[in-house]
Amino acid sequence: MTRYTAPLADLRFALYDVLQADQVYARLPACADASRDVIDAVLEEAAKFAEQVLAPLNASGDAEGCTFDKATQSVRTPKGFKDAFAQYVDGGWIGLTAKSDFGGQGLPETVGAALKEMIDAANLSWGNYPMLSHGASSALEYHGEDWQREVFLKPLVAGTWTGTMCLTEPHCGTDLGLLKTRAEPNADGSFRISGTKIFITAGEHDFVDNILHLVLARLPDAPAGVKGISLFLVPKFKVGKDGTVGARNALACGSIEHKMGIHGSVTCVMNFDGAEGWMVGQPNKGLAAMFTMMNTARLAVGLQGLGLTERAYQNSLAYARDRLQMRSLSGAKFPDKPADPLIVQPDVRRMLLTQKAFAEGERALALYAYLQEDIAKNSTDAAERERAESLVSFLTPIVKGLLTETGIECTYHALQVFGGHGFIVENGMEQFARDARITTLYEGTTQIQAVDLLGRKVMQLQGAGLKHFLGEIGAFCSANASNAALGEFVGPLGAAAKEWGELTLELGKRAASNPEEMGAAAYDYLFYSGYIALAYFWARSVVAADASTQSDAFKAAKRQTGRFYFARILPRIQTHASAMRSGAANLLDLADAQFG
Repeated sequence: MTRYTAPLADLRFALYDVLQADQVYARLPACADASRDVIDAVLEEAAKFAEQVLAPLNASGDAEGCTFDKATQSVRTPKGFKDAFAQYVDGGWIGLTAKSDFGGQGLPETVGAALKEMIDAANLSWGNYPMLSHGASSALEYHGEDWQREVFLKPLVAGTWTGTMCLTEPHCGTDLGLLKTRAEPNADGSFRISGTKIFITAGEHDFVDNILHLVLARLPDAPAGVKGISLFLVPKFKVGKDGTVGARNALACGSIEHKMGIHGSVTCVMNFDGAEGWMVGQPNKGLAAMFTMMNTARLAVGLQGLGLTERAYQNSLAYARDRLQMRSLSGAKFPDKPADPLIVQPDVRRMLLTQKAFAEGERALALYAYLQEDIAKNSTDAAERERAESLVSFLTPIVKGLLTETGIECTYHALQVFGGHGFIVENGMEQFARDARITTLYEGTTQIQAVDLLGRKVMQLQGAGLKHFLGEIGAFCSANASNAALGEFVGPLGAAAKEWGELTLELGKRAASNPEEMGAAAYDYLFYSGYIALAYFWARSVVAADASTQSDAFKAAKRQTGRFYFARILPRIQTHASAMRSGAANLLDLADAQFG
């Protein structure tokens, strides 16, 4: 069995020393109760749940997987999963960040993000079940009618019901304008939903009796394309406006997918055969309502990549310290042993440091994005809310895209540290590598995140979030310009930020004359932007560590890891910049027939 210890020390460092989140909460009336004592207590209990309840189920859940009964069209989740969910509900975790009006505890989203990282590191497959409920809750909170919030949202927050997101159909994935699911109006204001949805996480399971499906469908008179999509809430068991639960609805799981990874997370084909549903939001405005849920999920999937990076790092580090192989190139470091441990080898240290640098830097970046969400929701200052909204919108594709891609890189490194033993199921590394692969695919592939970042968040919205972020980096560099001890960080960061702005303008001009230039540059732009964002948070981490009451060893580790990041990871931006500046022609000039 692999090990997992929640990284509480680094979570607290990121929250309090780097981001000063407790000080931000103190000036947000809705978050005023989130004192450091309260947050610390939540983190401690969350760590126990992740370490003691979820982590032991990770390997067994992967081995057992989910079971589909064709006769009853029901799904049995792996042994222990249902009981773990019951404990999660009893502990109040599912409503941790929900408003008290709906039965939640009203804690900041940033605290919920810390909980989610621990859940995903401990057991990513299990974590998918509450993740979809959280997204469904967001959609209902912002777009549902009062009676829908009363009847449907409260049971989601209580954990007595769960939610899903039903977008994809067999013939349309990313291009939702092609969807065919129909919604026919009934006399009582409800709708009959008919169609098939695929890749539906938690579409059927044994945790609770009722499952609320948020389904995209078309009205009879809907315009073609994405402008004709509406959103409907379709429960497994019918629910009246008074909250009365009725008969089984005309929907069922037709089959479950057999996947590369996340075996404990059920992925369903869902068939709707005139099922009763209720419209959420306005007619033909369903995609906007669904994106409230989607953006919540995209940040959450970024945390999945981070969680896997942390877990893989912990286990590969332990192995590198214990495994004796060969001697150090400069002579025996442990002459009393038959060989030196792997950790003395420079390239093993490269793989370990890459994981450590990504885990700690990305933790600060992700929590910063969630902190902006808290500010956007709760600040009493309109200008501050607008700025925070721009920042979280800009950072969402970076968090989702970069943290999942580096999750794949880091689980690869962890497996490689184990050598041949990493390929063996019992050692657990191959499960992390398999589970990581889905994170770059669902809730929008990396390529979709890249186009969203460059095409929409930067070019279409005129770089509102980017301007705020670059301004923040510029202010940080100016404030620390005279500190010689930070020169190795501030100088390269300032230069990279300057080039980031210049390169963005360059790409904008080229895309104005040829739209293909945006598509050709987007993938590299996402990584380029992400690596600079991480450099900013590494520089902030070094400053925060120096000013903190942390131990000298902690401070030294932050500085040395920051040095590694700036020397070994940040230079990757040069390759991405060169690729972007090479233009679209080298991608488009080869005729289709010439591919082979």
